[in-house]
Amino acid sequence: MTSSTDRRVTANLALTLDGRYHGPGGPADFGTFVPYVTSDVARNHMTRVWETATTALLGRVNAEGFMGFWPSVAGDENADPRDRGYAKWLVNTEKVVLSTTLTEAPWERTRVVNAPAADVVADLKAAGAGDILVNSSPSLIKALLSADLIDRLYLMVLPEIVGGGERLFEDGLPASTWTLTRHETGELGEIAVIYDRRR
Repeated sequence: MTSSTDRRVTANLALTLDGRYHGPGGPADFGTFVPYVTSDVARNHMTRVWETATTALLGRVNAEGFMGFWPSVAGDENADPRDRGYAKWLVNTEKVVLSTTLTEAPWERTRVVNAPAADVVADLKAAGAGDILVNSSPSLIKALLSADLIDRLYLMVLPEIVGGGERLFEDGLPASTWTLTRHETGELGEIAVIYDRRR
């Protein structure tokens, strides 16, 4: 049996008031979210999300989207410095991508693992230091919530009801209690919150 370090598992996601992480048109239906996730509050929140993390845990779809977009931001001197900070972190940090279809990693500092999220997190917690960030990968966040393995939730709550789309918090999750560690409200009514798991 592997021993565990004190690494925290953190997760980041933007949610509408009706608890959805995309609109009724499917995963690409993200238009409602854009004004809020590019606000000052959201960008400052995003900096808090990654600054203590040393590993990014991603699903394949998110990894492909992120690595197709963020590396160019890292080199863009006209980009918002907070966006560049995240982009540079993502490019340079250890990335673990969960996939049943990829056989090799198409990005630097990345390894592909075909295993349940809970098992991967147990292995990551057994070695290394720094937070393990599950960034905007809802299927992984759901699996880790089901296994009660998330220690911190970074959520952006948006003042919109989209009326359809996937929800993060579904019936059947184990009961849990969380402490509000930080909250900040933006001019558009978005709220950046940090909840820590009480154990």
